[in-house]
Amino acid sequence: MTFQANCPSGAESGTDTPVRSVAAVCLWAVALVAVLPGLVLVSCDARLTAVLAAQGVVVAHTGAALTRVLTATKVRLVALGFWAFAYIWLGLAPLAQLGTDTYPWPYRTGEGTALAAVAVVELGLLAHSVGTSCAARRERTRAARPAATSPGPLERLLARRLAPWRLLTLCGLALALAVVLVPAQPGGPAAYFTSRQALREAGTADGSGDAFRQALRSWSLSVPAFWALLGLLHVPRLPGGDRLLRVLRLSLLPLLLALNALVNNPVSKPRFWAGTVLLTLLFTVPRLCRPRAFRAIAATLMATVLVVFPYSDYFRYSDREQMAVVSLAEQFTTNGDYDAFQQVQTGLDYVAEKGFAPLDALGPPLFMVPRPLWPDKPEDTGIALARYAGYDFLNLSAPLWAESYLWAGPAAVALVFFLLGAAGRRMDDVRHRLRDRTDTLAVLLVPAFAFYQMVFLRGSLLGIVGPLTLLMTVPLLITTPTARAPRLAAAPPPAPTRRASIPGTGGHS
Repeated sequence: MTFQANCPSGAESGTDTPVRSVAAVCLWAVALVAVLPGLVLVSCDARLTAVLAAQGVVVAHTGAALTRVLTATKVRLVALGFWAFAYIWLGLAPLAQLGTDTYPWPYRTGEGTALAAVAVVELGLLAHSVGTSCAARRERTRAARPAATSPGPLERLLARRLAPWRLLTLCGLALALAVVLVPAQPGGPAAYFTSRQALREAGTADGSGDAFRQALRSWSLSVPAFWALLGLLHVPRLPGGDRLLRVLRLSLLPLLLALNALVNNPVSKPRFWAGTVLLTLLFTVPRLCRPRAFRAIAATLMATVLVVFPYSDYFRYSDREQMAVVSLAEQFTTNGDYDAFQQVQTGLDYVAEKGFAPLDALGPPLFMVPRPLWPDKPEDTGIALARYAGYDFLNLSAPLWAESYLWAGPAAVALVFFLLGAAGRRMDDVRHRLRDRTDTLAVLLVPAFAFYQMVFLRGSLLGIVGPLTLLMTVPLLITTPTARAPRLAAAPPPAPTRRASIPGTGGHS
């Protein structure tokens, strides 16, 4: 296939005003709001309580919102990432946990705390929905203005386009880092196909047990390799001829494919990151920006997350037990991957005892400040909650709901999720307008953020802000701003850009 942008602005039926399929809305609504929750409750043999009824509201809210995304006439990747996480981790999983009074970790709270946790989660979801609605209303208002309306800062940022020679520099840097760091890894390249536990233990045995240094080495390989490959697949042809660029591209592509298979495989990298790499590569293929293809892949993704994700941690540890397939309800109540709601409850008890900590909000944006220079630097929230609960195992999540509540209570939760909803909707709208320009940040960066957003939501922030910053910064270095122009939505669609060929894709030779 050739990498060309040829996505219709309407539905595939060719109508000017595409509408949702009523049958699809009904089917998805029944499946997400009734069938799946019903299956979870039946397997739990749950009794109806006030907390369980309140959690039913959360399930209905997230299921309805996810139905809107899956049946929309536009591709909304950021919304998909948010509502998929909310539906599974804060909708279905707590439903099973509350129905059985069984949680992945030993700490227990009272029914009052559980009800308050449901309220905090729903507050964040409502604030996100309000933020999304405000951004959508603003978008409709701006679309009705004259064509001379200037694009906003976010639109100008996402309109940045790949710079071929900057991209080639990144490719060279990624390969150079691999030449230096991969052989230095104890066990060599084969270590990347063992397990994450083996990699950590190898680093400790090698005398480089500093967790920060190991993480820096790991992400400095993974993120540049990912962006180099993604950029190479979408780099435009140069106006004055690009024979040299095509030769370099054909030479670098197999090397970068091999490098990504080495450093971004799901065996030695976290599942969320490996999924981000795979889904970003998938959703930047222009043909998949069509709503029909998006809906089919999104449905497959939802099924995969529900069925396969709990077992995809098989390669995390070197000592692997025999895999046993269990029901969804049992996964939700025994697997630590689904501890988000329990951590929200723990966070509420933590605040009740220790009070709010507004200054902790400075930790994530100032994560690079070393602790010797900032003795009172906030601790990772997941670790703080684990210690408060008395766990020996400290590597726990701290969902954004709990983290923002620890800063300033319900007001902080409402503000954080309102801004997140508004920003997510703006990113989806800009990506939709620029979908024909397949070498822009809108087409490349928005899918990457949309799916890594699930890590951001699961938390804790201090643990993931470093990789997130790297993920968002590297593409800025390989792109250049476009000339200031009238509003992009009002401009006529550009002619398809000719692109250099990729082996086996049927491009121009």
